[in-house]
Amino acid sequence: MFGGGSRREFLQVGSVSGLGLTLGGLLKAESARADTKTFDTFAGTAKSVIHIWLPGGWAQQETFDPKPLAPLEYRGDMATVETCLPGVVFNEQLAHTAKIADRITVVRSMTHGEAAHERGTHNMFTGYRPSPALTFPSFGSVVSHELGPRENLPPYVCLPNLPAPDAGAGYLGSAFGPFTLGSDPADPKFTVRDLALPGGVDPQRFANRQKLRDIVGRHFQRMEDNVNLEAMDEFYTRAYDLVSSARARAAFDISSESDALKDEYGRNQAGQRMLLARRLVESGVRLVTLNYGGWDMHQKIKDGINRTLPAFDQGYATLIRDLERRGLLDSTLVMVSSEFGRTPKINKDAGRDHWPKVFSIVLAGGGIKRGLIYGSSDSIAAEPADSPLTVEDLATTVYHCLGIVADKELVAPGNRPVEIVDGGKVRKALLA
Repeated sequence: MFGGGSRREFLQVGSVSGLGLTLGGLLKAESARADTKTFDTFAGTAKSVIHIWLPGGWAQQETFDPKPLAPLEYRGDMATVETCLPGVVFNEQLAHTAKIADRITVVRSMTHGEAAHERGTHNMFTGYRPSPALTFPSFGSVVSHELGPRENLPPYVCLPNLPAPDAGAGYLGSAFGPFTLGSDPADPKFTVRDLALPGGVDPQRFANRQKLRDIVGRHFQRMEDNVNLEAMDEFYTRAYDLVSSARARAAFDISSESDALKDEYGRNQAGQRMLLARRLVESGVRLVTLNYGGWDMHQKIKDGINRTLPAFDQGYATLIRDLERRGLLDSTLVMVSSEFGRTPKINKDAGRDHWPKVFSIVLAGGGIKRGLIYGSSDSIAAEPADSPLTVEDLATTVYHCLGIVADKELVAPGNRPVEIVDGGKVRKALLA
């Protein structure tokens, strides 16, 4: 026993399970930042990013790049809706987003060569094609590594959970992985694990544990003057701050939002996840990744789109308007992406199959131009017709908006220097 606390309690002090902030991870993170006290950054236009991930590969034809003049077997049998941009139409289930098209940029020429879900996902989350030799870090983990925490909040949050292994820290190590919620904000009983004290631990007991750790820490500090022990103290402090911070708890407290705003976003997974994402970036989280739906529609794509797209449409349009109302849109980059698109031709099962040659993504805010249709696909959405956008250029442009130099070299295992993005260029035509 240590001063009234059990060995088990002592070992648990400062460990925040589910955060990716174990003691080992905390030490790694502090050491990494101590080794790079000056960062290759500059004043970016985006303070935060909300990355809306649509897993499975959404169809460009049934979302932001319909082909109403193509033959039926290519265009499908869904109608379109006119947007507030002259001559631009979206899928009929994007009626809300059509009204705010003047505040977003639709890229209709996204392209890469990975037709498998896992490879396409890795490509879109990291800016790199998959490699058997190295797992590359995601956008969020690079942001965590380069910019660190702000306002005593985790720099990178995934909600409700990690959407794919490729959304993790890769070679940077788990210390730079995301904080995950463990439950869905659309659930009426939603709570965030690790932000509440464990059962049976009241505030006084929590304070006693902290004092106990301080006593033991000073004992080891006297025994060995080691910079790692100083790092351990710093990270214990961060872990305690997160658990005890009223600001952190408030950031995740979606219940404080008005019923009217919850209704505006939509009382569903898409809407409530986007609402919580807005709360988090408003509070200081640097990058939030949220996933919604299943878009791998090999069969009955019309039914799938009618089931899945309306909630996205309502939530996304509300998110853009809400950020704008709060004066946050210019400093928050909102990116909607998926691992690839769908085949030009409807298959025998009334669906579409994997197609990475051309697909659509959507960008808004954070220094991105408003009211732009960037690039185009050909008449049947099979190939880029102009201005193809590669994953390397997309990643470099996003990092540019955040003030991160994309060709900066990080250190991979074996002291191998690896650029954050290899070969990408900032697409200035996308920037405001």
